[in-house]
Amino acid sequence: MSDKRSTFLESGIYRFENSNAVFIDPVRVLNRYYTRFRVSPSAYYPRFFESKQESRVSSSTSRKRKRKEKKPQALNDREKAAERRHQEARPLLLKAHECLLRATDLLEVMSNLRRDFDSSRECGDSSLPGVPQQSFVELGRVWQTPFYEITLNFHQHAKPNIDEGSPIMQYREERVLPVFNNLVLNETSDDVEAEFLDSPYVMPRESCFYMSDIGQIHNLIPAESGRGFNLIVVDPPWENGSARQKSRYPTLPNRYFLSLPIKQLTHTDGAFVALWVTNREKLRDFVEKELFPTWGVRYVATFYWLKVKADGSLINDLDLFHHRPYECLILGYCHRESVDSECLLKFKHVQDGQIIVSIPGDYSRKPPIGGLLLEYVPGFNPTRCLELFAREMIPGWTSWGNEPLRFQELRYFIRDR
Repeated sequence: MSDKRSTFLESGIYRFENSNAVFIDPVRVLNRYYTRFRVSPSAYYPRFFESKQESRVSSSTSRKRKRKEKKPQALNDREKAAERRHQEARPLLLKAHECLLRATDLLEVMSNLRRDFDSSRECGDSSLPGVPQQSFVELGRVWQTPFYEITLNFHQHAKPNIDEGSPIMQYREERVLPVFNNLVLNETSDDVEAEFLDSPYVMPRESCFYMSDIGQIHNLIPAESGRGFNLIVVDPPWENGSARQKSRYPTLPNRYFLSLPIKQLTHTDGAFVALWVTNREKLRDFVEKELFPTWGVRYVATFYWLKVKADGSLINDLDLFHHRPYECLILGYCHRESVDSECLLKFKHVQDGQIIVSIPGDYSRKPPIGGLLLEYVPGFNPTRCLELFAREMIPGWTSWGNEPLRFQELRYFIRDR
C-alpha cells in the first residue's frame, strides 16, 4: 500500500501532487474526533446509500432539471457577472477534477465505499431509524424554552477507593444543564453521551455548544479580547427561493447577518474568517460590498468545494448554470482595530483558488475543513475556534446556532465495540 494511500485511510485527507487541490473523506476526518463512537457512513452519505427507487426518482428529477436548463435564455447583468466568475474558476476546478481522476489509488478507495462500510450495519449501525428528529428551531421559540434541560452522562472511570488494597470501584458522573441559551461543555478527553427529550446524543471530546437564536449571540462575546476567537467559520442559512430548501431548514434574510458581532468575537491578535456562500451573484455582491465591510473583515482569497460522486464524476455538469457542482468559501482576516495594509502584512499569506474535493453528505452539510484552515490562523496556539450556525460539534471548537446538535444525534453514529 502506498504511503499516500495509507495516510489518507488514517487521516481522511489526500493531497494531490503538484496541485492546489485536496480530497477530503468527511467520515474518516470526523472519526478521528471520537474514541467510543464512529460516524455512520450510511447516515453521513444518505444520497449515496439511498434505495434504488429513490435513486430513480432523483435521476428523473435531475433529467428534468437538465432539460429545463437547456432552454436558451438571455443573461441579465447579474447572471453575466456570475458567469464571469465561473469562467475564472473553471480551469482550477477542471484541473482539480483531472487530478482526482488520475489518482487511481484514491478512486479505488472511493469505489469501495459501500462495500467497506456495509459492515458497519453489522456493528450496530442504527442508521436513521423512523423516529422523527427534534426540531430545535421550534423548541427554541416556545415559552418552555428556558426549562428544557440536557443530561450529560460522562463515561465510567476506574477509581481506587481511599483505603489501600480495596477493590477498584466504578463511578459515573451525571450533569443536568439548560440546553438553550447556555454554554454546554465537555471538557474531558473522551466522548460524552447526552440525553435530551428522550433522544440520545454524542458530544466529542473538549467541545462545547451554545444553542440560541441570533438575538442571543452577544452572550458569546468574551469579557476580555484575549479570550476571543482566532478562527471563525460561518455557514449562514442564506435565503433561497427553493421550496425544497425551505422545507429542510429555515433561512434568514441577508440583513440579519449584518448584526453578527464578528469584530467583538475576534481575538486580540486577529481572526481568520471563513464564510460559506452559494454561487448567486446577488449574494457575492452583498458579501463584498456590505457584509465583510460591516464585520470589519478584509477579503484575502476564495476556496472552492467541488462535489463529486463515489465514482469520481461530478454531481452535476460543471457548466450547469443554476446548479453548479461547487460552492465557495470566502476567506478574510479580521482585527479588532481596522485591517489596513500594514496589519495585513502580519497575517499569513493565503493562496487564492484552492480546491477542496469531496463526496457531499446530507443536504447543506459542509465538509469538516477546520483542520485545513489552521495554518492561516494568526496568534497563539492552541487556536480558539468558533463555528457560527453550526449543525455539528468538533473537538476544540465552540459551536453556536439554533441546532448545533443536529448531526450529533446517536442515529448518525456507530458505537465501537
